[in-house]
Amino acid sequence: MATIDFPDNLIELERTAWTQIQAGALTVETAQAVQERITAFAAEAGMERLTVEMGLKRVVRHAEGGAA
Repeated sequence: MATIDFPDNLIELERTAWTQIQAGALTVETAQAVQERITAFAAEAGMERLTVEMGLKRVVRHAEGGAA
């Protein structure tokens, strides 16, 4: 799979969501903000939304593997 050049603000939104998920405190506002930004980025980049979402999760949740 090709590497996607995610904007910093999208990565930060996903990091916030991931931190909240791990703490059991994900808010509707955070989840909605992430989904809206993923959808917008996918449209801007001409990519499938699911591809963007999965790539973003990989970058944020597996950053210790060298991504991000």
